[in-house]
Amino acid sequence: MKDDGDTPDKGGERTFTVLLALAANLAVGVLKLIAGLISGSGALLSEAAHSVGDSTTEILLLVALRRSDRPADRLHPFGYGKERYFWSLLAAGAIFVSGAAFSVYQGLHTILGSGKEGGELWINYPVLALAFVLEAISFNQAIRQVRKQSRDQHRSLLSLMRTPEDPTTNSVAMEDSAALIGLTIAAAGVGLHQLTGSAIWDGLASLGIGALLLIVAFVLARACQELLIGRQADTRLLRAIEKRLEAQDEIDDIVDMLTMQTGAGRVLVCVRADFVNAVTAGELEDACARIDKDLRETFAQIDEFFIQPVSSENEDMRERVRARYGRALADE
Repeated sequence: MKDDGDTPDKGGERTFTVLLALAANLAVGVLKLIAGLISGSGALLSEAAHSVGDSTTEILLLVALRRSDRPADRLHPFGYGKERYFWSLLAAGAIFVSGAAFSVYQGLHTILGSGKEGGELWINYPVLALAFVLEAISFNQAIRQVRKQSRDQHRSLLSLMRTPEDPTTNSVAMEDSAALIGLTIAAAGVGLHQLTGSAIWDGLASLGIGALLLIVAFVLARACQELLIGRQADTRLLRAIEKRLEAQDEIDDIVDMLTMQTGAGRVLVCVRADFVNAVTAGELEDACARIDKDLRETFAQIDEFFIQPVSSENEDMRERVRARYGRALADE
């Protein structure tokens, strides 16, 4: 269970991943816009809006990485780790507003016959091919980092993408995967438009891109919402901490454990433990200090740790625990 958490090296790698994605999106966004204006392709204009949304997202993620690394202070004793979740939530909103909404509008605009008739459609193909290469490079960097996190945390990729501890890298990976799918949809729409002479295919491609971005925005926003509200730590970490605590000679039983993800690689842990009755007040103080040190050395994710002595026979306490979890700990 030993994990280095959000180390400076990892933070630098996250920043590089976001910067690479930003550079790729800015480059392909300009190319898509030029090609869309020349050819009149709604799908290319939707893809340009997609790149604008992604670029805005990356800028917000860079702000998230910078602001969340500030140390704790008097007004924020648990640090600024949750700022990463707040700015990531804004980034999901940027995808919705800049990308999905415009793509749906452009699709309806084209299907209803208000769009510009196709001109030099051939120009779209080299632009889409170059965009695919640049997005693939960015995606490879993001997914490589996500896989590394998956190995470090002993979690599956699906689990990590669904319930991340750090949404920044996941956001880039999901954006890039959506970008690659969106480029494929745009290419199909442009090709069918040129083949059939009907701009409806181009409009349908725009709607498809809009629907894709809506899904990505919802998934990212949902993950950030849970983290902002205060999601508990991974249950495997809970069980490992419980096992470590119950191995202490001074502790009879763990009555309750409350945890919350306070940032990337940061966990707040609050424990109510039933101590051996023979332990004196002085021994209790020494034991708590030793346990605190031991847990921090064993589990680098622990940012703050609190322990409260309480009898396991206290029915009021047990009822509160049962009302919250259904049993003494947060096992699922």
